[in-house]
Amino acid sequence: MSQRSIPPFRADHVGSLLRPAAVHRAREQAARGELSGAELRTIEDEAIRDVVDLQRKVGLRSATDGEFRRASWHMDFIYQLDGVSKSDERLHVKFHNAAGDLEFSPPGLQVDGKVGLGTTIFGEHFEYLKSIVDPAVTPKLTIPSPSMVYYRGGRKAVDEHVYPDLEDFFADLGDAYAAQVRAVGELGCTYLQLDDTSLAYLNDPNQRELVARMGGDPETLHLRNIRTMNAAIAGRPGGMTITTHLCRGNFRSSWAAEGGYDFVAEALFNELNVDGYFLEFDDERSGGFEPLRFVPEDKYVVLGLVTTKRGELEPVESLERRIEQAAKYVDLEQLCLSPQCGFSSTEEGNDLTEEQEIRKLERIVETAARVWG
Repeated sequence: MSQRSIPPFRADHVGSLLRPAAVHRAREQAARGELSGAELRTIEDEAIRDVVDLQRKVGLRSATDGEFRRASWHMDFIYQLDGVSKSDERLHVKFHNAAGDLEFSPPGLQVDGKVGLGTTIFGEHFEYLKSIVDPAVTPKLTIPSPSMVYYRGGRKAVDEHVYPDLEDFFADLGDAYAAQVRAVGELGCTYLQLDDTSLAYLNDPNQRELVARMGGDPETLHLRNIRTMNAAIAGRPGGMTITTHLCRGNFRSSWAAEGGYDFVAEALFNELNVDGYFLEFDDERSGGFEPLRFVPEDKYVVLGLVTTKRGELEPVESLERRIEQAAKYVDLEQLCLSPQCGFSSTEEGNDLTEEQEIRKLERIVETAARVWG
């Protein structure tokens, strides 16, 4: 076994990291008009330099900006697409944790114009990240998958006067994302991750019922989403690695869906044209490793065995044992290790400390070295 020189790396991470207090404070001040946009960016720049250095010091081969400039892992991107705007209606999402349920009611979205890409989204974010990483570290950009533009709102969120035929909407959505992929490639991005909840949520019978109530077809929506994602990445620049991260919800240490990958596995691994999959496997919510039997020989699976929802540190021996279990279904050479999700998918962050976050990242690097050399 060996370490990898191109992504995904044996020890990797999903993307978001806990925001330091200075960033929380600056964003609050900016929202009140007490800080200018330029002043906020200066504070964010300093925090991002620190967190990039942190990722290097713990031994990671890739680095993100921690998503420090975002309030949300996906909506900050989606609202910048042409034809998409914030809705007056709010979404109502029920999250779960060990203590009970948690209601989350963010603003929704509406597609009220032709979907397109007017400017490269997060382009300046990536350029700054690229300018400060160590030469031995690969800067990674994370963006929501195109599935996220449709999944929560369904047909109701897409104006029928603009798109009487939904296939035209999906075509424009794929084209807009394809333009984004080309644009970030021109900025030097060689590691792009499409974050997706839909392909994980659809494994949950309750989520499939929700899709049906919204007027969708829960039996085929994952196939529609895979086709749109493939259209988005079909023209990727040479040398760009594209992965996807599947999540069942990650808000303040809570989740929204449960269930193994069985419902989507065969199509997910054989029809979605990505190089690798970040999959959460931190507890029983994610099911067993059996669906990994569908992974073809030319793709990689990054096992999300280290939870970001709790601060307790996983023992090395336990992680090694679970990697061995996964290797019964897909070759060990095709496996890598990461946290199960981001540490802070929204700016509030999960219920653990920065010190616990660091220990978990170090544990991933340590375990990967023991398993793969």
